[in-house]
Amino acid sequence: MSDVVVLITGALTVIGRATALIYARTGVGIVISGRHDEEGSALANELRELGSDALFIKTDVRNDNEVRALVDGAVAHFGRLDIAVNNAGTEGKPGPIVDQTVESYATVFETNVLGTLLSMKHELRVMLQQKTGSIVNVSSTFGRVGGPGASLYIASKHAVEGLTKAAALEAAESGVRVNVVAPGPIETGMLSRLNTSAESLADGIARVPMKRFGLADEVARAIVFLASGDASFITGASLAVDGGKLAR
Repeated sequence: MSDVVVLITGALTVIGRATALIYARTGVGIVISGRHDEEGSALANELRELGSDALFIKTDVRNDNEVRALVDGAVAHFGRLDIAVNNAGTEGKPGPIVDQTVESYATVFETNVLGTLLSMKHELRVMLQQKTGSIVNVSSTFGRVGGPGASLYIASKHAVEGLTKAAALEAAESGVRVNVVAPGPIETGMLSRLNTSAESLADGIARVPMKRFGLADEVARAIVFLASGDASFITGASLAVDGGKLAR
């Protein structure tokens, strides 16, 4: 049984993967989840090669029964759950509000908001009984500064921030902490999809006080810090990893 057990949803994407790799090098037990068997199995093998006892469980975070099975599977394999990183998310289909539909709303909110809610629901079910644990949700600084063409994504990240604060207050006396990391412009597939020209990329960099985009590894290290005992008196907080954008 591993001394520390970490669960990561959305582990097959850039930030989730970077977080899993950092944890693997410390030798902790890791449960990774995502919707693709082949990629999940490959990442689990990579984590084992780095020294971690890693387990992949295919999960759609929009499905309550699958999320329950994910958390129960982690506990069945490792005997406990110490840290959960809820990274599963989507930007949906960017575009003006007038072009959004019931379907595009559901696509974004069911993954980003319902997925975070269900993940915390089942993680807290275990952690509250243990009377210890740390949850880190992944939001976005877009949820605080706004931006044209990303209304549903922005609104969903506002919701993730609110869910985090509410859960943190509900769990505060139990020994369980709940926080959120809010990345700014990070070098991910989403950034490329939202900035399709050299001009828009250059403009995006110019708007960052540090004059560069962030790296997934930099977000992952912030996640690891917030989840760790080094942040033992921090709960209900939102840590921006944004190169200074919110300081403007």
